Amino acid sequence: MNALKKIRILLFVLAFSALWISCKKEVAPEAKPLEISVVKVLQQDVRLESEFTGQTFGQSDIQINPRVDGVIESLNFKEGNVVTKGQLLYTIDPLPFQAKVNQAEGSLAEVEARLAKTKSDYDMMVPLAKMNAVSQRELIAAKSAYNAATASIKAAMANLQNAKIELGYCRVVAPISGLIGISKVREGDYVRPGAASVLNTISDLGDVRVRFTMSEQEYLRIFREFTKKNSSLVGIGKSVSLVLSDGSVYSETGKISFADRQIDPTTGAVTFEAAFANPDRLIRPGQFAKILVVTDVRKNALLIPQRSVIEMQGIFQVYVLDKSNKVEMKMVQIGPAYKDSYVVTGGLVANDKIALGGTSLLKSGSVIVPKGINWTPGKSEN
Repeated sequence: MNALKKIRILLFVLAFSALWISCKKEVAPEAKPLEISVVKVLQQDVRLESEFTGQTFGQSDIQINPRVDGVIESLNFKEGNVVTKGQLLYTIDPLPFQAKVNQAEGSLAEVEARLAKTKSDYDMMVPLAKMNAVSQRELIAAKSAYNAATASIKAAMANLQNAKIELGYCRVVAPISGLIGISKVREGDYVRPGAASVLNTISDLGDVRVRFTMSEQEYLRIFREFTKKNSSLVGIGKSVSLVLSDGSVYSETGKISFADRQIDPTTGAVTFEAAFANPDRLIRPGQFAKILVVTDVRKNALLIPQRSVIEMQGIFQVYVLDKSNKVEMKMVQIGPAYKDSYVVTGGLVANDKIALGGTSLLKSGSVIVPKGINWTPGKSEN
């Protein structure tokens, strides 16, 4: 019995030893180096743009106001369509104004008859006065009556002309060619003259205007830079970009047409206006858009992708690759953003290789397999 027990113990020890030896011989596989995308620090001239919020207007936005009071009889256009200059838009009930014309014509006829009588009387008095057949007083009275009738003719003609003008205002025509909006009145509505009484608005959309504001500080900085000798900002007002509400950049390049004469004391900003061609009438009045204006030009600036930068508590760092494919974290000084990149003001030189990162496994001192990426600011890496 003891011999059998000893044999069992011996077999167990041998089996355990064999297992321990086999485990000891197994060696853990070496970890493969990470394949990381790497880009070079670019050096090029950059035109830095500042973004401002603006609102669009037509080249001309003309409000249509009634010039006489009355009831709207008809609308003679299709809302939202293009109208031409002189086209009939609205008619206002003309009967009251036609009555005024008729009354003025009757008054003019009466005055004309009076003028004819007084002229005849005066012409008759002149030879009689020379023969002393009538007194000088009678002659003067006849002349005064004639002069009064002449003056009354002018007043009656002016009244008739005014009545005809008011009658003409019953036909409201388009003052310019352009796109007309939704009517503020309908047939049967009563309208009266005044700035608050608007029938409609016509916009000339051949060109559009975009008004935007710039802070006083930004204005002063740009103005000082612009007025320097051989300034790189000369001509910046002739190349303005427009970003629409969906994020797309408008195909036409605009130019700054004017700046307001004063800085608004309530906001501390100055208003600018930029003009853009609008051949397809894509831009409509009232849209909100972003204006991009070049406000700084930097020569031989160093650029790196924004996604390569690690920021912690205001400190910016990047992984820099050395000749042995080892990455080391390095602190850099970051300047303004340029598209999807940053301008580097310190810590790197041109053609330095930096890792794009994107993985938590990348550590300072890691050896990687670099995957070279060609990139251009504002375009996807490839």
